[in-house]
Amino acid sequence: MSEPDIKKGLAGVYADVTAVSKVNPETNSLLYRGYPVQELAGTQSFEAVAYLLWHGELPTGDQLAELRAVERANRAIPADVREFIDAMPTSAHPMDEVRTVVSLLGGFETAGIDNVLDAAGTPAENLDRSVRLFAILPAIVAYGQRRRHGLEIIEPREDLDYAANFLWMTFGEEPAPVVVDAFNRSMILYAEHSFNASTFTARVITSTLSDLYSGVVGAIGALKGPLHGGANEAVLHIFTEIGSAENVVPWLDEVLAAKRKIMGFGHRVYKRGDSRVPTMKLALDALVDHYDRPDVAALYDALESEFVSRKGIYPNLDYPSGPAYSLMGFDTLTFTPLFIAARITGWTAHIMEQQASNALIRPLSAYDGPDERHVEGYEPDAAEVEALERPEEAAG
Repeated sequence: MSEPDIKKGLAGVYADVTAVSKVNPETNSLLYRGYPVQELAGTQSFEAVAYLLWHGELPTGDQLAELRAVERANRAIPADVREFIDAMPTSAHPMDEVRTVVSLLGGFETAGIDNVLDAAGTPAENLDRSVRLFAILPAIVAYGQRRRHGLEIIEPREDLDYAANFLWMTFGEEPAPVVVDAFNRSMILYAEHSFNASTFTARVITSTLSDLYSGVVGAIGALKGPLHGGANEAVLHIFTEIGSAENVVPWLDEVLAAKRKIMGFGHRVYKRGDSRVPTMKLALDALVDHYDRPDVAALYDALESEFVSRKGIYPNLDYPSGPAYSLMGFDTLTFTPLFIAARITGWTAHIMEQQASNALIRPLSAYDGPDERHVEGYEPDAAEVEALERPEEAAG
């Protein structure tokens, strides 16, 4: 028998088909339903992109207005959910907080449903659930940051669009247009990225006919890891460690000699640089000018130039988004929850796609443990012997 061809990390393995997104190798562009993401980020609201991911087409004016009306009506945290949040320790990691609250929302949603197949929901029910999660996650993330600073909750405003309201609930002031634009672009750029680790986790859970909330909770758990969503937090820790542009060369000498992994660079999918970076870098440059922080740009440029020249590895989206979120005023620990608020659109699009054409995801593994051995003194009974001799008959 030939040895199986093992693909560690499933690298290069096609597990299924999807119509949600792809990276076009000819243009190196990430496409959402066929549209280059940089074009979407430069022309569309995040609400419109959410509609695109769920429905396959950009919305008409009436369709966008309808989505916005539903989103704005579902922004506020219900009182019973807020009581639960307030009972959580402020020392809890924000990712743990958001993961737990989403699970709680799922518990309320499926309460009283005895049949787990019914809990999985119809396509219409799951679209409604997707919109409600999209609407409420900004309030959960914003309140989480405020709680950690001992501040009161700020209720959402229905007169503000998604991005402006998110910033309002976090900081309590109407943001400048340049900040709203940068934040809107970041949400669009983070919204979807095919079969990444968290999305694949959501699809695996969904393939068992579990419910949408379970899929999202699993995805959040996968996103928490620093090799996935936690990378944007790690970029800010690196910036803080380096301090200023003049420290880049000695810092890089030291970390490369120690063979430390430098987060914010490299990507399994992109070999010629992450196509989302130029769009986010433009947004970062605008924030640098708005907040008058040339020191941030100097450190960013110095580290990128030095690392690329030495290693030939280019930045990924986390590299510009980390300092951008920091300039806006978000805590470093809030960065990955922001990723959740964006990626909920892609996750739920994939969950609904998996449900529409489902097959249980159950790969094989190659065993490399001990050969068969037996417990000393064990004697099988007659039924076990018969089952072992005729396993197909026993199973039937």
